[in-house]
Amino acid sequence: MSLRTAIEREFRAVDGLMPVAREKLMEQVVADTIARDRFTMLLLSVFAGIALLLAAIGIYGLISYSVEQRTQEIGVRMALGAGSSEVLRLIFGQSMKLAAAGVVLGLALAFALTRVLSSLLFGVKAVDPLTFAAVAIILLLIALSATWFPARRAAAVEPVRALRYQ
Repeated sequence: MSLRTAIEREFRAVDGLMPVAREKLMEQVVADTIARDRFTMLLLSVFAGIALLLAAIGIYGLISYSVEQRTQEIGVRMALGAGSSEVLRLIFGQSMKLAAAGVVLGLALAFALTRVLSSLLFGVKAVDPLTFAAVAIILLLIALSATWFPARRAAAVEPVRALRYQ
């Protein structure tokens, strides 16, 4: 027996003249009412992912440019005996200092904006320490991964070639 016939039978048992139209399960009614909110959250998630990708590309570009500008300095350091691990440590250290400063500034601004956003949130606390920590860790990991290729390229610089560079 189909859902439609079961519903019609129950309605006819109550009132034989009552017409049955557009029967739906309660799950479908609920899904229809939150479909717009679900789409909005999907769109917001897609834009957040694109923002993270753009942040990673921006960090990569900035660090890559910085390494390019410092090629002679890195060549001099390596000619004077610095190993590739020291060059890696130098590039990663400076990059992570910048990324950490950006994350701290961003967290401070986000915390300041929680009063504005709290009126838009329902059932969620505006200040969630776990979310703030997760976002900070994710952004630092993105900065770390975006720094990887420029740092490896800097560590592979040949001192003689770097000294001739310019």
